Amino acid sequence: MNRTMAASPTVGTLRVPDATLYYEVRGRGPLVVLVGAPMDATSFAPLADLLAVDHTVLTTDPRGIHRSPVDDPDRDSTPEMRADDLSRLLAHLDAGPAVVLGSSGGAVTALALAQAHSGGVHTVVAHEPPVDELLDDREELRARTEEMVATYLAGDPVGAWRQFLAVANIQMPEEVTEAMFAGERDPQEVADEHFQYAHMLIPTTRWEPDLAALRAGATRIVVGIGEESTGQLCDRTSRALAAGLGVAPTMFPGDHIGFVGDPERFAVRLREVLAEG
Repeated sequence: MNRTMAASPTVGTLRVPDATLYYEVRGRGPLVVLVGAPMDATSFAPLADLLAVDHTVLTTDPRGIHRSPVDDPDRDSTPEMRADDLSRLLAHLDAGPAVVLGSSGGAVTALALAQAHSGGVHTVVAHEPPVDELLDDREELRARTEEMVATYLAGDPVGAWRQFLAVANIQMPEEVTEAMFAGERDPQEVADEHFQYAHMLIPTTRWEPDLAALRAGATRIVVGIGEESTGQLCDRTSRALAAGLGVAPTMFPGDHIGFVGDPERFAVRLREVLAEG
């Protein structure tokens, strides 16, 4: 499949409580939603184009990020709020029951959606959700997350990212870290980063899924893990979630953001997983 075949997305906005959501819709067919936190719609565009050949694909900027401004920029963005936003977007589109693929913090959003607004969602693919509260070392993780947020808010973004990578157990050469976070950067990228550290990171990683409710619900839950994520924090959290739900983890190509590194292989695997349902 060639993503150049996909039509340009239809762009819209939707007013929700305390925010205006930016969203894009591509293609025609069964509805698939691709969502991140803090990742915006742009990061999912290559995968969305591939899926839009035979699906309606919805992507969105989560509240407070990029093109989805919030009324109060000092208010936290919680998984429950973002799940409510998605529920309103689904109702607005009225395109039938959806598959929701959530990545990282977006996977937490997707789980919260399945937990509280399952009516419009038949399948959630939670790809590497940082559900730290399911781990035995959650108290240490809470402390380390608070420390990295404090470091960032004290004016040391590079130090905060070093702490973030250490907690996530993601190895990155120092020169790459410096190049990504210490040089001249786009103002919007910096604004989104600030919102992530100040108002998304702690509410997202402190959210604890209701495993009994998810097990009993009508929504199929797939717990996805990147094949190259072995030993990383989100590999551990995803395996804990899968164990709590009584399902086997589902492996996907690549790492924590495999859909960015190789969207073609990721799309093939996603189609296989959806066909199994």
